[in-house]
Parts: sequence; C-alpha cells; structure tokens
Amino acid sequence: MASAVCGGSLASVLGPCQLRSPRRFPLKSRRTSFERRFLGQKVRASSSAFVETKQPSPLESTVDKEKLSSKQGVLACPICYEPLTSRGDLVLSVDSASGSTLQCGTCKKTYVGNETHFDLTATSGTEEYGESMAFSAELFRIPLISYLYERGWRQSFSFWGGFPGPEKEFELIKGFLKSVLGGNILDASCGSGLFSRLFAKSGLFSLVIALDYSENMLEQCYEFIQGEDNFPKEKLALVRADISRLPFASSSIDAVHAGAALHCWPSPSTAVAEISRVLRPGGVFVATTFLLDGPFRLFPLLRPLRQNITQISGSHIFLSEGELEDLCRTCGLIGFKFVRNERFVMISASKPS
Repeated sequence: MASAVCGGSLASVLGPCQLRSPRRFPLKSRRTSFERRFLGQKVRASSSAFVETKQPSPLESTVDKEKLSSKQGVLACPICYEPLTSRGDLVLSVDSASGSTLQCGTCKKTYVGNETHFDLTATSGTEEYGESMAFSAELFRIPLISYLYERGWRQSFSFWGGFPGPEKEFELIKGFLKSVLGGNILDASCGSGLFSRLFAKSGLFSLVIALDYSENMLEQCYEFIQGEDNFPKEKLALVRADISRLPFASSSIDAVHAGAALHCWPSPSTAVAEISRVLRPGGVFVATTFLLDGPFRLFPLLRPLRQNITQISGSHIFLSEGELEDLCRTCGLIGFKFVRNERFVMISASKPS
C-alpha cells in the first residue's frame, strides 16, 4: 500500500509528524518565509519536506566499501544490452568521453564519445537516418529551452507546482536513498544536470551518470561543470540515451533519480520497466512529478482529454498517487512511498532483493 513517509529513514529529514489518515496529516513545525508566502497554511502530510533539516552526519558522507560500485562494466549496448568494451581501460568520467570509442561485442556497433558526452542512443553514428521523438522530448532539444531550463524554467515549479526548491528536494532524495549510499546513481532525464552536479559534489556516490536525450541539455551541464572550481569530474559521466532504451547492463545500477521527468516520458511504463531492469536487487528509484487531483479529478472530460494530450504531446498527466503506485508495481518495484505538497509529489520504490 502507498504510504506517506513520516518516520523511519526519513525522520531526520521530515521531522516529527502526527499521522491522522493514510494520506494527509498536519505538520507541527516552524515554516520558512518561503512556505508562508507561497505555500499558505494548508499543507499536506508530505509538506514536511519543507522542514529545516540538519547537515548530513559523518556516517552519511562515508562511502560504504561493501556498496562501492565499479566504474567499469556498467555500460551496455542499447540495441542488444551486451557489455560495451573500450580500447584500454575506460573509467567513466566527464573527461573520458572525448575521443573514446566503445564497441558492442555482439552486434559490433561502435559508439564514439564527443567533447561533452557519450552518445549511446540506438541511432548514434548514423549520417542520414534520423528519428523525431515526441514533442515533449524534442522541446528540450531546442538550444534556447536548454539554456533557460536552469535559468528560470525549473525555478518556476516552486510557484505553481509546489516544488520545494533544489536544496530541500535534495535532502528528501538523500533520505530515500540512504540504503544505497556509496553505490552508483543514474540521474535520468537530468536536463542541465542540476541534481547530477549535487550528487557528484555530495561525495555520497561512487559514480553519477547524468543521462538525457537532449544533447543541448548535456552541453549546458558540461558548461556548468567547467565553470565550477574543483568540481569532482571523476565522479560524473554525461550520457545521451533514450529513457526507453537504457544503455546499461541489467542489475548494474544502485539508484535511479528522475527529477520532474515522469510526466515528460511518452511511455512512463516502458521507462520505469527499463529502470527496473537496470536496478540492482535492492536498488532504489526516486522520482518527482506533478499531480492533477482534487477538483481536477471531478472534471468529467479530464480522463479522455488526458489521452488526447498524451497522444499529441507525448507527455503524461497523473491524477493520483495510486496511479504512480500502480505504475511502479506493474514494473516490478515494491515498497512504494511518497511525500506531497500541492501539485508536487516525490515517490520512491525499490527492486526486490
């Protein structure tokens, strides 16, 4: 059953809370001026996401050697899912993409890295053939949109969607990922790498893979990295790939994060099934998206209208936490949890051990 998180591993992040129903309970804690101004006084159970949090303890910052994942042997051919080999010993990082050559031992297809990222799409290397993706995917390939994403676009989610902001979002994410700290993490549909960079700088993961279909988003991420002093480039790799055809070996990833991305995927079930495939047993999936529920659910034409919107734009509208729980369960993930504020929802589920 779905459950709003109010204890356990998230206690230090969410703070004390009082359970009154399976879905909603009031928060008794000091709110920030941001919350009072933009979120009002009626906050759902999961709005405990906005409680002031403590700094991570030394234990949280220590990499568990037993969970330490190798930086090699993770990449796989997106066509046949067989391991990719390279000339020499390739250690994934921001700087190792340029000039690198990877080859599938089965289908013999070759993938070549460019200055900013590894291109591991199925159509990588083609000269004349190309495919158009759904509008929701092609939109973020536009250079202007990629440029604006972290310069106002993403920040607007706090005003109209109830998103808590990157710092507090990151605290929540860490709470869900405590069981896999020290492993590797895939930041799926990473955009310009807002959270990818936070993961890398936190030191909590052995390797961070920032993945997006938009080459312009990945170029923006690369520029942000180049502009930071002492950025741990050896902890981060940029990969262009299709979310429905992930270029990773089965059971090779410890954690997958997808920030504000679920609704942009043309087929969420295909994407989450792929995520389930690449997760190791016990691996954790964390994602954020928007929900249109409450009075929206009473609108009689919303469901058929949602189907038309999905067909035209390639994006998806979720109406309840139950839909997201069903999505995870049908793709083989268990232990569904969520936190909620207004339209914002963060979900978590794991692959059975």
